[in-house]
Amino acid sequence: MKFGIYYAYWAKEWGGDFLPYIEKVGKLGFDVLEVACGAFHLSPDSYFRELRAAAQANGVILSGGYGPRPEHNLANPDNAAVKEAFRFYADVFRKMELAGIDRIGGALYSYWPVDFAAGFDKRADFERSVKNMRTLADLAADHGITLCMESLNRFEGYMINDASEDTAYVRAVDKPNVKAMLDTFHMNIEEDSVPDAIRSTAGLLGHFHVGEANRRCPAPGGRIDWKAVGGALRDVGYDGYVVMEPFVRMGGTVGKNVSLWRDLSCGADDAQLDALAAQSVHYLREVFAE
Repeated sequence: MKFGIYYAYWAKEWGGDFLPYIEKVGKLGFDVLEVACGAFHLSPDSYFRELRAAAQANGVILSGGYGPRPEHNLANPDNAAVKEAFRFYADVFRKMELAGIDRIGGALYSYWPVDFAAGFDKRADFERSVKNMRTLADLAADHGITLCMESLNRFEGYMINDASEDTAYVRAVDKPNVKAMLDTFHMNIEEDSVPDAIRSTAGLLGHFHVGEANRRCPAPGGRIDWKAVGGALRDVGYDGYVVMEPFVRMGGTVGKNVSLWRDLSCGADDAQLDALAAQSVHYLREVFAE
């Protein structure tokens, strides 16, 4: 397994310049830096070549994430809007390839955060999403990219809330580059057993996010049994990326979207956040190897 962290641990806005984080995470002991792909259309090709060169120079792997905006919702009954979403994704995939990013995860099957007041038809949305995901998977395959469907808790999404719905969706799409994606924060809310849920995705798990129940960095003494999580991942032969996705700082669009209304960093500055992240990845490497 390769261990990573999402850049937004330090950021309050989505997007921006990811270059400064590459050297940082390498020095902190991470293998992977996960970046947000939602604003890739705003940057020139040269930037993504620069990202690739910096990652290679620092021995860091890049992975991608995206919580689709409503206009990129593959369950949308408006076919014209879906075609525009395909055009957006085609550009993103091309730039991901330039940057050396071979996988992207998130609620790619829908949009995020969901506006529940707008209403939805889960079954009809599921069927439209599966149909459109097959097309998106082919677009991604042209660039060697795997699409990872993240199951989200009931307060952030409705189509895929747990591992059973995740694997059902992946099987329905039936494309080799469409995989399941789990996140311990969401699993802590939705699953009866986190280890059993992981085991149920055997052969289909493509990406894995970790975080404490309150979205702090994984650490001993919390509510998540990390030894059991690591054991379940080994049971299914998972050798992909384990990316921590901590959200601890209030403010900005990031804080608003993840509903962070109190300072979970305890006033930590960047140096203190760095130290906590380094301690966390060291801990995960040890406990997942047991």
